[in-house]
Amino acid sequence: MPRWDRNVQESASAVEPPMPRLIRADQLAAVRRTVLISIPVNVALGGTAALVAWRSGHAGAGLIWFAASSVVNALRITLCRLPERSDGDARLLRLPDVDQRLRLHWILALCSGLVWACIPALSDGFTSPQTLFYLTIVCGITAGAVTHGFAYARIPIGFITPPLLSTAGCLLAAGGFDRNCLAATVVLYLAALIRACRESEQQVRESSRLKNEATSLARSLEIARDQATTVAGEMRRRASHDGLTGLLNRSGFLEEAERRAALARSPLCLMQLDLDGFKAVNDTYGHKAGDNVLIEVARRLQMTLPSDVTLARLGGDEFAVLYETEVIGTPPAIVAQQLIAAVSIPFAAFDSGRIGVSIGVHVSDAPSIDATLSAADAALYAAKLSGRNRFYLFDDDLSARLEMRRDVERDLARALGDREVEVWFQPVMADGGSRFGGFEALVRWRHRKHGWIAPQELVATASLAGLAEPLMRFILGEVCAMIRALRSAGHDGVRVAMNVSPREMSQIAVDDLVLKELRRRGAPPAMLEIEITEETALDIQAVQGKLTALSEAGVRIAIDDFGVGYSSLGALRRLRVDRVKIDRCFVEGIAASSENRMLVQAILRLGEAFGFEVVAEGIERAEDFATLKALGCPAMQGYYFGRPAPAEEAFLRLESGEAARRRLKTER
Repeated sequence: MPRWDRNVQESASAVEPPMPRLIRADQLAAVRRTVLISIPVNVALGGTAALVAWRSGHAGAGLIWFAASSVVNALRITLCRLPERSDGDARLLRLPDVDQRLRLHWILALCSGLVWACIPALSDGFTSPQTLFYLTIVCGITAGAVTHGFAYARIPIGFITPPLLSTAGCLLAAGGFDRNCLAATVVLYLAALIRACRESEQQVRESSRLKNEATSLARSLEIARDQATTVAGEMRRRASHDGLTGLLNRSGFLEEAERRAALARSPLCLMQLDLDGFKAVNDTYGHKAGDNVLIEVARRLQMTLPSDVTLARLGGDEFAVLYETEVIGTPPAIVAQQLIAAVSIPFAAFDSGRIGVSIGVHVSDAPSIDATLSAADAALYAAKLSGRNRFYLFDDDLSARLEMRRDVERDLARALGDREVEVWFQPVMADGGSRFGGFEALVRWRHRKHGWIAPQELVATASLAGLAEPLMRFILGEVCAMIRALRSAGHDGVRVAMNVSPREMSQIAVDDLVLKELRRRGAPPAMLEIEITEETALDIQAVQGKLTALSEAGVRIAIDDFGVGYSSLGALRRLRVDRVKIDRCFVEGIAASSENRMLVQAILRLGEAFGFEVVAEGIERAEDFATLKALGCPAMQGYYFGRPAPAEEAFLRLESGEAARRRLKTER
C-alpha cells in the first residue's frame, strides 16, 4: 500500500470510533429522545387510571400505584438528562458507558412495566365494571411504548411484557370462554409487539450503520483532501526551495522575481553573489563541510538582510538578493559591503581566509528579469576579475560590454561559417631570444559593429553559446595548417602553441578532439603545444587524464600566466608540464624591479630543478629583454620580437628571420 494511502487510513482510524460504538451511541441518543416524549403520556394515562380507581372505591390502591409509577418515571427522566462523559463529541462516548446507560434504561422500563402489571389490583382482577377501561389503557400504553421504543428493543419489551402477561393471567383466572379467548389474544398481541420491537431495532441499527459509514467516508475524504493539500503544498515548496539551505532555488527565485517586478513601485536591486574559495574548501575538507559552509552563509545573509528581501540560492555556491530600493534606504553599495563583511567572518571549522564573496549589483526599473539577471551576472564577472571580496555596480561600460557579448553570441556561428574569425601567430623566441623557437596561435575576430573582440571574451561567449567545440576545431585546424607548412619548409623544430580555456577543458574531450584532428590532418603531435592556465591546473582530477593522454602522444603541455594563480609544484609534476610561461605582470619593468628579478630567478631555478622550460612573455622594451637575457631566461615572447600576425605574414617573418640568422652565421 502506498505510504500516502496508509497515512490516510491511519489518520481516519485514529479519529473514527468503531462502528458498534457508533451504532450504540445512536441508539442511546434515540432512547433519550423517545423516553422524554413518552413519559408525559405515561404520566397522563397513569393519572387517569388513578382517578378512575378513586371513583370506583379503590382510592388508596390507586394513590399507591400512581406514586410508584411517578417515582419510576422521575428516575427515567433523570437518567435521560444525565450528561454524557465524552471528549467534546457525543459520538466519542465510551462503549462501556453506552451499554451501562442502555442497561439502566431497560431496568427502569422493566420497573415501570412491573408497576403497570399491578393495574388488575385496581379493577379486582379485571372483574369490575371498569375492566374495559383498564384493558384499553394497558393496550394503549403498551402500543405507545413499542412506538416510542423502536431504537432499542429491550426497553419496550421490558416495559410491555409484565402488564400484558399480568392481563392475560387475570383473564385466564377469571375463566369463561370469552375471557380465555381474550387472554390468548393478549398473548398473541404481546408476541406481535415483541417481534415489531426487534424489527424496528434492526432497522434502526441498519440505518445507523449506513449513516455512520457515510459520515466516516466523508471524514476520511476530508482527511484525504487535507493531506493531499498538505502534500501538494510540500511538493510546491520543494519545487521552489533549495533542500540544503531552505532558501528559494533558481525556479522559485525567478517566479518570485517576476511577481515582484510586476508589483514594484520603485527600481529593483538585484545582487548576484558567488563565494570565493569555496571549491578549495570542498576539495580540502569534503562535501559535507562545503554543505555546512553553504548553510552558514545562507544564515548570515538572512541575518544581515531585512525579512522582506528575496534571498535565493541559485545553485552551487551562487546566491541572489532582490529587493525594491525604497524598501531598504541603504545604498546598494553599502548593502553589498555588509554582505561581504558577514560572509568574511571566520568559520569555526577551518581557516577563515579561504571564504569570501564577490557580488555583482544591478539597479533597474526595467520589468525584464532576464535582462536584470544578465546585467548582474556581468557585474559579478567584473567583480571576480577585480579580486576577492569585491562588488561591482553595473555601469555604462558594462552595459556596452553586455551588448557586445549579446551581439558576439548572436553572430559568432555565422562568422565561423564565413571564416571571418582568424588565427594569428606571435613568435616565441628561443636561445635567449636569438632564434625562432615557435609560435603561439591567437584567435582574432573583427566584429562588424564592435571591431576587434578580445580573445578571452570570444572564448567565453563561445562557451555560453554552445560553440566552444566548433571554435576550438576551427583554431586547431588553422594550427595544423601552420604545422604542416612549417614541416614542409623544414622547420620541424618549430612548435605551435594553442590556448585551451578552463571551460573548454571541462566541457570538451580535448584529448580525443586534438589527437583525432592531428591524425586526420597529418600533423605530428610533437610540433603542437597546449597551453592551459593555472586555474585549469588547480582541478587536477578533472584535467589530468586528458593532459596525460596528450602528453603520452607527444603533445607538449605549457602553463600560461604562471605566478598569478595557485599552482603547486606537485601539480606541475603530475600534469607533466613541459613549459611554464611567466605572466607579463612580472616581466614588464623587470629592469627596474629587484623583486621581479628575484621572482624570475626563482622560477628559472625551479625550471632547471624540475625539467621544464621557462618562457617570459610580455617583453616590449629593450632593457627588459637585456635583463632577462642576463638572468639566463631561455625563451621569450612579446611585442619586442614581433606582434601577432596572420599565418602567411608570420611564416614569411620566420623565413626572413631564419635567412638573416643564417647569413649572420655565415659572415661570422
